[in-house]
Amino acid sequence: MRRLLIVILSLSFALTGCSINPVTGEKNFVLPNLDENWEREVGQKMYAPMRQSQGGDYILDPELTKYVEGVGNRLATQAKRDLPYEFHILNDSVPNAWALPGGKIVVNRGLLTELNSEAELAAVLGHEIVHADAAHGARQQSKGMLTQVGMVAAMIFGSSMADSEMGQQVAMMVPQLGAQLITTKYGRDAERESDLYGMRYMSAAGYNPQGAVQLQETFVKLSAERRSDWLSGLFASHPPSAERVANNKATAKSLPDSGEFGREVYLRRTAYLREMKPVYEDYTNARKALVEDKASEARTLVDRAIKREPREALFHALSGDIYAANDNYRKAEGAYSDALRLDDSFFYHYLRRGQARYELGKLAPARTDLEYSLELLPTAQANFLLGNMDKRAGNMESALKHYQAAATSNSDISRQAQKELIIIDLPSNPDRYIQIKTVLEQNGSVSAAVRNNSPVTVKNITLKVEHIDTSGKYREFSRSIDQRLGPGEQSAVGTGIRDIPDMNELDRRVRVTVVGAKTQES
Repeated sequence: MRRLLIVILSLSFALTGCSINPVTGEKNFVLPNLDENWEREVGQKMYAPMRQSQGGDYILDPELTKYVEGVGNRLATQAKRDLPYEFHILNDSVPNAWALPGGKIVVNRGLLTELNSEAELAAVLGHEIVHADAAHGARQQSKGMLTQVGMVAAMIFGSSMADSEMGQQVAMMVPQLGAQLITTKYGRDAERESDLYGMRYMSAAGYNPQGAVQLQETFVKLSAERRSDWLSGLFASHPPSAERVANNKATAKSLPDSGEFGREVYLRRTAYLREMKPVYEDYTNARKALVEDKASEARTLVDRAIKREPREALFHALSGDIYAANDNYRKAEGAYSDALRLDDSFFYHYLRRGQARYELGKLAPARTDLEYSLELLPTAQANFLLGNMDKRAGNMESALKHYQAAATSNSDISRQAQKELIIIDLPSNPDRYIQIKTVLEQNGSVSAAVRNNSPVTVKNITLKVEHIDTSGKYREFSRSIDQRLGPGEQSAVGTGIRDIPDMNELDRRVRVTVVGAKTQES
C-alpha cells in the first residue's frame, strides 16, 4: 500500500504544470501532455466525426458557407496562435456553435437564422476562436484529469486491499474526447476571457464591438423565454447572464466606437436560409410526429417540406424513415437513394439505406452502404448488422469484431450485440456463464446445482464430476442436463456420489465443473 501511495502521489505531482495562456499572457494549469500538438491532433481527428454526428455539413447554400468562412478567417488573423482554423455550417436547426481544440469551429444553421448582423456573427465566431486560441479545451481536460486522479487516489487510500486494481486504472486513464469537448461547460474565467478577447479580436478586425453587446442581450432575452431549442444548444455550454451583458458593455466602452455592423449584407447573405426556416420547422415537427407514432402527420409535414425544397437531402431521408417505420423497405430504399443523390457526404443516408437493403435481403449492396457509413461515423447499428452478415457467412472472427464494436454503446443495439457475443463465446467457454455449486444432501449424497447466468437460453449442459472415493482412488465421469435453462433459471442433477459425511469432505473430495453447453440459437 505504501509503495502504491508513493506511485499515486508521484503521478499527481507529475501531472501538475503551468503554461502561459497565449491570449492573456497569464499562467494557467495545463497538463504537459496536452500541448499544442495534442490540440492539433484532437481537432484534426474529431472535427469530421463530430460534424457527422450533429447533422452533417449544410451544403445547400455554398455561398453562405464561403461567407461564414470569410468572417471567421478575418477574425482568425487577430488570434495569437497560428492554428489551422476551419469554419463549417452544420445542418442542424438547434441554435449552437462550438470549437474543438486546434481551431476547428462550427456554427449551426439554426443559429444563423437568429442573428441580425455580421457583427453578431463575428461576436459568435470571435468567442469560439478565443476558446481555441487560449487552449480552453486543454485547460478543461487538465482539470478533469486531475479530478479523476484525485478520485482514484482517494479510493486507493480508503481501500484495505494492497493489491487494488485502481493503480492500473490510473495508468490507463486518457481524456474522453468527442462530445465531452463541446458539451462540457467552460469555467466562468474561460467564458469571460472569450467574451473579452473575442470583442477585442472583432474590433481589431474592423467590426463594431456593440455587436457582441446586442448578441448577449438577445441571448438573455431568449433564455428568459426558456426556448427549448436554445436551452439544448448554445445555452447549455455558454449560459447567458446579465453579468455577461454588463461585462460586454464595459468592454465596448474601452474599444473604439466604430467598425462595421454589416446588417444589410448579413440579411442579404442569409435571406434564403431565413426563407427556409418554416420549412425546416416542418421537418423538425415531422421527426417529432414520427417518434410519437403519428406517421400520417409526419408524412404530411415531410411531403410539404420536400415540395418547398426538394434539394434538401434530410427531408428525403426522413421520408425514408417514415416508410421504414411502416416496414415499406422498398420505398424506404428509394427515398434514401434520393437523399444520397443530393448529399453523399452524410453517414446517415448510407446507414439507413444499408438497413433497408438488409431487410430486403440485398446483402451485398447493404454491406457496401454500411461499411461506407462506418468510414464516415462508426455506429452500433452498422456494426451490428455487419456482424449479423458475417455470422451468417461463417466469418466468425469478423463477426466478433463488429459485435464487440456495437456492444460498447448504451443502447438496445448494444444489448443485442452483447447477446450475440455470448452466443458465439458460450459454447467455447461455458464456465463463464453457467454457475455450478455442489450440494451435500442429508443422506450423504451429492448433487450439483446449475444456474444459467447468461441472458440467453442454454441447452445440452455437460458437467465433469471429479471424485476421490473412500479408498483414495480418483474417479472422473460426466453428467448431462437434458432440460433447457432460460436466463436466470436453475436446475439440479444428481452425481451418484453417496459417501460424503460432511462439508469438509465435500470440498476435499468432490469437484464439479461445466465443460459443455450450447445456446438455443446455436
